Amino acid sequence: KFVNLGIEPPKGVLLYGPPGTGKTLCARAVANRTDACFIRVIGSELVQKYVGEGARMVRELFEMARGKKACIIFFDEVDAIGGARFDDGAGGDNEVQRTMLELINQLDGFDPRGNIKVLMATNRPDTLDPAL
Repeated sequence: KFVNLGIEPPKGVLLYGPPGTGKTLCARAVANRTDACFIRVIGSELVQKYVGEGARMVRELFEMARGKKACIIFFDEVDAIGGARFDDGAGGDNEVQRTMLELINQLDGFDPRGNIKVLMATNRPDTLDPAL
């Protein structure tokens, strides 16, 4: 319907609000009303101890989604990996930043996403990186 009107469909949706306002419930409702494959990922699950593991998980997640006819990926608590970047060189969050950069690359990179739509939920939208 968007294309017929000359509008490019959105790449994704960010749901935000205080805890308990139904962000995850809204994503579950979308999952129940569509024939698309629905994948739920909690942001903190992507924070890994070893270098490159979180980014690898994001790549594999999108590769799996590309293999489906249509897919919705829901990132709950995306603020765990989507915090604003700083140039202070602090090493503690480098792995988290690598994971977020891979997510941004999958969303806006050169590879077409096909029929993959992304939903994200957070209760802290002010802390998210502007690229998300």
